Amino acid sequence: MKQGSILFLKIVTVLIGIVALAGLIRFPMTEGRAENLDLFSIYRDPFIAYMYVASIPFFVALYQAFKLLGYIGQNNVFTPDSVKALRTIKYCAMAGVGFIVVGEAALIITQSGKDDFAGPVALGIFTMFVSIVIATVTSVFEKILQNTLDKKI
Repeated sequence: MKQGSILFLKIVTVLIGIVALAGLIRFPMTEGRAENLDLFSIYRDPFIAYMYVASIPFFVALYQAFKLLGYIGQNNVFTPDSVKALRTIKYCAMAGVGFIVVGEAALIITQSGKDDFAGPVALGIFTMFVSIVIATVTSVFEKILQNTLDKKI
């Protein structure tokens, strides 16, 4: 790939991380249950704490994607480091699915009969689908790279 394309993808990856981090910082102040709480009480809410813990695999995957783009820019695609980065992205996507399933179950159990939670559940299902697609695609790329490495040796 051309260096300009790699640089553009790296910038997009960093911007995605910045926007996600800004959303994580801003969301608790606007969330319905915590909008009247002071700044320190907001972060004691178990839902918000879970949201921060569940976002860790996302940021790890973004970092690994950034590293993978660096390997591609250096023409080091067919290396064990690239395979390891893809494997880490796959595991992060699967961890994201796990966090979403647990969050959806907690939402359904705690909010049953209290509120209309069809929107958040639909958003969770959509996000799970995206994470499953990412895990599948990275798994396929990982196997292709690993097979290519095995043939080189």
